Amino acid sequence: MTKFEKRVLRETLKIPLGQTRTYKWLAAKCGRPKAYRAVANALRKNPYTLLVPCHRVVASGNKIGGYSLGVGLKNDLINLEKKIRNVIK
Repeated sequence: MTKFEKRVLRETLKIPLGQTRTYKWLAAKCGRPKAYRAVANALRKNPYTLLVPCHRVVASGNKIGGYSLGVGLKNDLINLEKKIRNVIK
């Protein structure tokens, strides 16, 4: 993994349970505000899908975007986390 890809994964870990952020937001957090496609590519190569919650990253306008394990699963995970967050509040 490149330094940038590692940074993307580290920043993704900071997204709170049940919340989402955009690829553009994440690119800015990684110091490369116009590199949202590079962010998407880094997340697509995420070898730690059970540990690094890349499903919390969505396209602009809160469109679901892509997900290596399937868009349906991404949507289900986001909704499940929202329910969990509401229970543990």
